[in-house]
Amino acid sequence: MTSRKKRTARVGLFIFFLLSCLGGLVAFVVLVDIPSRVADRFGPPAEELSLPERLYYAWALFLHERQLHAPSEVEDGEVIFTIGTDEPTSAIIQRLKQSGLIQDEEAFRILLVYSGLDRGIQAGQYELSPAMDSIQVARALQKGGRLEITVTILSGWRAEEIARVLRLSGLLESESQFLEIVRQPPQWEVLKSLDDPPGLEGFLMPGSYTFRRGTSAEQIIAQMVERFARTLTPEIREGFARQGLTLYQGVILASIVEREGVVKEEYPLIASVFLNRLRTGMKLDSDPTVQYALGYDAQLNTWWKNPLKSEDLKINSPYNTYINTGLPPTPICNPGLEALQAVANPAQTSYYYFRARCDQSGRHVFSETYEQHLSQACHE
Repeated sequence: MTSRKKRTARVGLFIFFLLSCLGGLVAFVVLVDIPSRVADRFGPPAEELSLPERLYYAWALFLHERQLHAPSEVEDGEVIFTIGTDEPTSAIIQRLKQSGLIQDEEAFRILLVYSGLDRGIQAGQYELSPAMDSIQVARALQKGGRLEITVTILSGWRAEEIARVLRLSGLLESESQFLEIVRQPPQWEVLKSLDDPPGLEGFLMPGSYTFRRGTSAEQIIAQMVERFARTLTPEIREGFARQGLTLYQGVILASIVEREGVVKEEYPLIASVFLNRLRTGMKLDSDPTVQYALGYDAQLNTWWKNPLKSEDLKINSPYNTYINTGLPPTPICNPGLEALQAVANPAQTSYYYFRARCDQSGRHVFSETYEQHLSQACHE
């Protein structure tokens, strides 16, 4: 009898062990495995969902995955789908179904709730296709409702600043690809008319541009360079030559004038100072060239550190015009039309120095001698 009780106890323990393992396995699948798989396939759940909601919608997506991956139609074709301001999500889903853009309304609703899109689909126009599956449709809605995006590139921005604005506007996913093309440009036909510059810093024409969403970094840069080529008229090219500058040297000097000047009517005067210095072999002593050499200042959150410290002026860089004579090796920013024209048609002066006025107007005072220059210093 005792032996039988022992066997019964062992069997009971074994069954308990099996049930515990089975329970642990079920718990693992429910709490970890399925949510992890769903996150890999559909992305992380919306932050505002509670833990029970995350588990519920993860399982719901897992069970509806087949419907979400199936496009409504096999044939491709563009559909412009317009979403109105404050249009309810339920109405949007219903119209997507009626337009033949999704296959299963409930599965699509679950996907939107899981990803957090159910609360914030932007009004606007979306370029969709019946050949897209529901996941692709949801991702298209996630990008926002503007098919075209207008950005404004300011004169004096360096390539990194342009790349950042393009990314923040939603045109670029990554700034690095844009900068890689700027530094190692393709062999475009337009660049032959610009004497094949080694890089495109300086040749990205400032101004307002409208690009369709999805335009590649290469296409964006090509439009900027083509506009620059149109802006660089024969008169500007001839003006560079009259100053003894090649096209590339003219753009380099224009980039310095752009960063030095505040009031555009002073650009020809500033250009005359630097041209006078170049002709006599004087160093340019330009702060913006040092700022370019220093690069991004994380503490000040700027690419153009200001004010500069005395040790900054000693940085060992070919861009430092306080220690090197002549022009820096490349443009330091992308100049606008006024700076290009100022270098091509500078004021005729005997000035070799300029400094900011003391009235905070952004204007400068110009001097012929160093002694005059020193006497124009501001005194507190």
